[in-house]
Amino acid sequence: MKKKFGLLGEKLGHSFSPRIHRELGDYEYPLYEIPPCGLDEFMTQRRFDGINVTIPYKQAVIPYCSALSQEAHLIGSVNTIIKEEDGSLHGHNTDYFGFCVMLEKAKIDPKGKKVLVLGDGGSAATVRAALAFLGAQEIITVSRKGENNYENISRHQDGQIIVNTTPVGMYPDNGKNPLNLEGFINLAGVADLIYNPMKTKLLLDAQRLNIPCVNGLTMLVSQAEKASGLFNKKRARPRLVEKIIKNLVKEKQNIAFIGMPGCGKSSVGKVLAEKMNRMFVDTDEQIVMTQGKTIKEIFADHGENEFRTLESRVLSEESKKSGIVISLGGGIVMRQENLDLLRQNSLIVYLRRSLKDLATDGRPLSQKMGVEALAKQRLPLYEAWSDMSFPVQESPVKTALGFLDLYRKL
Repeated sequence: MKKKFGLLGEKLGHSFSPRIHRELGDYEYPLYEIPPCGLDEFMTQRRFDGINVTIPYKQAVIPYCSALSQEAHLIGSVNTIIKEEDGSLHGHNTDYFGFCVMLEKAKIDPKGKKVLVLGDGGSAATVRAALAFLGAQEIITVSRKGENNYENISRHQDGQIIVNTTPVGMYPDNGKNPLNLEGFINLAGVADLIYNPMKTKLLLDAQRLNIPCVNGLTMLVSQAEKASGLFNKKRARPRLVEKIIKNLVKEKQNIAFIGMPGCGKSSVGKVLAEKMNRMFVDTDEQIVMTQGKTIKEIFADHGENEFRTLESRVLSEESKKSGIVISLGGGIVMRQENLDLLRQNSLIVYLRRSLKDLATDGRPLSQKMGVEALAKQRLPLYEAWSDMSFPVQESPVKTALGFLDLYRKL
């Protein structure tokens, strides 16, 4: 009979944990979505061999534990519980371990540095304890109402590392930012515990400023592997952690096609989505459906500027999703704001096609400006925005299969 572990929390709809634990061990791993009023009954009945614990119960479960690990006792927070042979519960904190691995993998070293920790919740306590262990010289907690807050944060612009433990910027509130990085001239690293989206606005800003940065996916998988080791009494498996992270990124990452109007983004995208068993989104089709007009009619009635506004609005919603294939209008690169929308979750692929082979029917700007003039304006942007490019083959099917073969090798 398989052992039964699982995840305890109040709201667990978007949890990656079951997916991760399927690769970590041969055991049951259900989600225990328990309301506060049901916590005592759940913890008293103990119908599990062990559990992971998430918001809002990391402190609430402590009274049910007969013993705590050194890290859990130090932090005052438990995220893993093991039921011993005598039925007693032993509380651990594997988030501590996961955060240390996260910084190590990103080559962000807090030793001797001033670190700003955004937020003062349970995750912040774990982060502060880990930073102290790693030798941070000064740890400043920044919160909305604390002594150090977002109104007076300018007095700490000499901070060298920033760690975000708040939910600001997390799905579905993508694009929000806990603070502006401009002015933090000594920054040597930015870490965000959020992993959905894969790149928050905070991380995108850090990336733009060439500051080493990392999301919370490594921490999530590393702490899960540590918990699984406690469940099954197994040693650490760092190679398995790397494999799971790589697989998760591929599963959750969108594939977004950009390129000239008429290059085949929609037809290739549809085939690829079918082959990968993914949802397909065409932003032009979305605009036509919501507006009840063709692209040509929208240009004629409202002009290009209004169309670009509609385009950004559709992209803002669709790019929040994970694991989909997106076909984008040829002019998506004409608004810089769209780049961050894409980069938060997507691999951006520039689909290349010879100009002489581009279709122009129903494409107002291709007909008005001419393909060559349009290409002169946009090709440099496609190159600058894309993570990779791929040439169009003889057919959409051949193009999609060729790209898929390359993608699987990445």
